[in-house]
Amino acid sequence: MGCGRVEPKKGLMRVVRSPDGLVSLDTTGRASGRGAYLCADAECVRKAMKKNALSRALKQPVDRSVYVLAEEAAIERGRTS
Repeated sequence: MGCGRVEPKKGLMRVVRSPDGLVSLDTTGRASGRGAYLCADAECVRKAMKKNALSRALKQPVDRSVYVLAEEAAIERGRTS
């Protein structure tokens, strides 16, 4: 979403909009609902936030806190480029 790179699924993080409209980071990769993938890279998450990419992909406004959680998860994985 942020950088447009093609990565294996293991290198991506999934953000999901559940059927009841809740948007969250899907750590299992199996939550039901509409999903969008981000590179597990903090810079990619920042680019996606700047472009409002998750809101467009999930067809719903996405709170900034979701991007913050995704950025923190990327930093935990050690990808901050």
